[in-house]
Amino acid sequence: MVKTESYKAHIRASLPGLHGSVLDIVGIFNSPERDAAMLESAGLTLERALFPLLVLIGKFGPIGVVDVASRVGRDYTTVSRQVARLEELGLVTRRFKSADRRTREATVTSQGKAAVRAVDGARERLSLRMFRNWSRLDYDELLRLTRMLADGLDETPAPGSRLAKDMARKKISHSKNADT
Repeated sequence: MVKTESYKAHIRASLPGLHGSVLDIVGIFNSPERDAAMLESAGLTLERALFPLLVLIGKFGPIGVVDVASRVGRDYTTVSRQVARLEELGLVTRRFKSADRRTREATVTSQGKAAVRAVDGARERLSLRMFRNWSRLDYDELLRLTRMLADGLDETPAPGSRLAKDMARKKISHSKNADT
């Protein structure tokens, strides 16, 4: 699909609005008050800082602390202490990764799974209320477009950045390996 200059101008003009909306969403998701409300709705008494870690480990586990820290934008040493606290609470376990004995992975316990299910139930109740006036078509379009946005963000680092160069090298290396 060829992009015209008028299409590019439209993107440039509307980008501040899109960016503002994304920042609003991120701000809401990172709000301590919202996390506290979600925990309360789920019937859980958990330190608020541990809440997103438990949810991520439940969704992506087994997962290493560095990966969890990257997803929540916190220092890995802080996240390591917080995951240790989740382990003390019996919500997660940690074990050495089979491929690399230097790396430990976290996974939720049965008690942790129950807590994550409670959060999922609270999220479902919130979502049913939030989307009650949306059409099915609008909701399905939101799903499609947010997945497209997430995939695009993941695949497209800032041009000229070290990350962009690293990703380009890996892509070239991967294509060379696929050819052999």
